[in-house]
Amino acid sequence: MTPLESLVACGTKLWLDSVDPAEVDRNLGFGATGATSNPIIISELLKTGRFDDLLARLAPETPEDEVLAWKMTDHLVREAQAKFLPAWEKSKGDTGYVSFELDPLLEDLANPLSPADKAKRYVELGKKWAAGHKNRMIKVPATPGGLAALEELAAADVTLNVTLIFSDRQYKLARDAIWRGAQRRKSLDGFKSVYSIFVSRVDQYTKDHCPDLSPAAQGMVGIVNAKLIWKENSAFWADKKLPLHQEMIFASTGKKFKEDPDWKYVEAFAGSDIETNPPGTNAAVQASGRTFTRQVDVLPAKAVLDEIAAKVNVADLEETLMREGLAKFADPQKGLLKLIAKKRADLQVAAK
Repeated sequence: MTPLESLVACGTKLWLDSVDPAEVDRNLGFGATGATSNPIIISELLKTGRFDDLLARLAPETPEDEVLAWKMTDHLVREAQAKFLPAWEKSKGDTGYVSFELDPLLEDLANPLSPADKAKRYVELGKKWAAGHKNRMIKVPATPGGLAALEELAAADVTLNVTLIFSDRQYKLARDAIWRGAQRRKSLDGFKSVYSIFVSRVDQYTKDHCPDLSPAAQGMVGIVNAKLIWKENSAFWADKKLPLHQEMIFASTGKKFKEDPDWKYVEAFAGSDIETNPPGTNAAVQASGRTFTRQVDVLPAKAVLDEIAAKVNVADLEETLMREGLAKFADPQKGLLKLIAKKRADLQVAAK
């Protein structure tokens, strides 16, 4: 049994933080049953030139760069969905999804829309991009506007992945809104929701802002934070008697510091729910020779937990990481639009 096969065998759903067709094929062989996308992933794929023929066909009929960017995103996500559809069918909708991120420019700091207006736009876009798809998850950020859209999206039978979660507060707001919406559906048979808790960014925060943490606690806050929220999520849904699992996605699982092993976060959450790992992390883990066993419900010593609770300001952590996260959220979409414009110009020159 390979390392990633052992990860899957102990209870983890392995997802890929990419929709690169080659990486999807490779990770299907590792046991992956889902994937996610974002503007950085789409941009990196387009930069390879592998999709220039498709761009050349679509560009003349799509004069707006923004529309062309979304057409390319939709195409790449659809391709990945087709490859994961057998997993969706085999699990009866419990895995096999590919996440589609709604317009990150709604969260651009220069966007003048109110949270209520952003929520309305998220609902419109969520319904649009979910329509007609069995195994597409709609990714909505845990911002005021995103959170305000979740109930209506859930009520409209949209399968949701709430992203940019750093704190228990955000998780609870997202979960409760989605559950309210789900209970307005005609049936809960196909109800599926996931909550993406970001991990390694938390450890970057504590290294920068909590230098007085002991060696035993420093580098463990992201893991502890995510495990406690995972425990709460498991308890909340335990008595709901739903056909499908409502799960945490352990995201941002690539290591931040060179002294950490590549499998630090992969190993920490082994045994339950979903890990969405970058291709490089999965490749390094697969080459590690390790065997993974259930660790998701194993916490550090009480002294470490007490120290983290005393020294880490969770409100500041959330505010800081959301501020940084929103910059990382919106800027890549701007970069994708610039890349589309450049690609269009280059293709026009090449066609002359």
